[in-house]
Amino acid sequence: MKLYADTADLNDLETLAAWGVLSGVTTNPTLLSKVEGEEGEIYRRVCELVDGPVSAEVVAEARGEMVSEGRRLAAIHPNIVIKLPMGAESLAATNTLAHEGIRVNMTLCFTAPQAMLSASAGAAFVSPFLGRFDDIGQNGLTTLAEIVEAFAMSDYETEVLAASIRHPIHVVEAARMGADIATIPPKVFYQMLQHPLTASGTAQFTADHEARQAKKATEVSQ
Repeated sequence: MKLYADTADLNDLETLAAWGVLSGVTTNPTLLSKVEGEEGEIYRRVCELVDGPVSAEVVAEARGEMVSEGRRLAAIHPNIVIKLPMGAESLAATNTLAHEGIRVNMTLCFTAPQAMLSASAGAAFVSPFLGRFDDIGQNGLTTLAEIVEAFAMSDYETEVLAASIRHPIHVVEAARMGADIATIPPKVFYQMLQHPLTASGTAQFTADHEARQAKKATEVSQ
């Protein structure tokens, strides 16, 4: 399973990109609003940091306007993928953009039928949300499993992109269920990096090394 970063924060992206673990980036208007700078320049910088698909979401609601905005965003960089919210207007816009060779990521998918409609319209990615199900006391992993299974039994080339990741367990479960991609907030990436036994083990190795060096220094001085 490929790992994407769900952020527009350039500082976090610089850090994560340096780890060598990123295959792409997803953004949305909320994430973009937290970053200073002109939209096009932010996307160009993100594409420079991560060599992979970078989802840029439209804010238009009518299909014609979605297509126009999608074309404008796609022209910023070859890696740009147009992100559209699930709906009838978005399906029509997806079909148009896909026929023009512009990749679409259909976001806010909460059911397998929505994902199947998106794939049939030509979406390159569908983004089922996990955490937002948790927020209302439901299990988003069940829907993710249904989508993965449905796609496996079809001719869809659409990739399943697990989104709204809240914690490392979501990442692991998405991989176990066969999702193609998980898009992960920086906070969760940092959580994935940590474990108390890793920290204590490193501290022990360092202490043992320093003790050995101190012993050698004492033996030399005698």
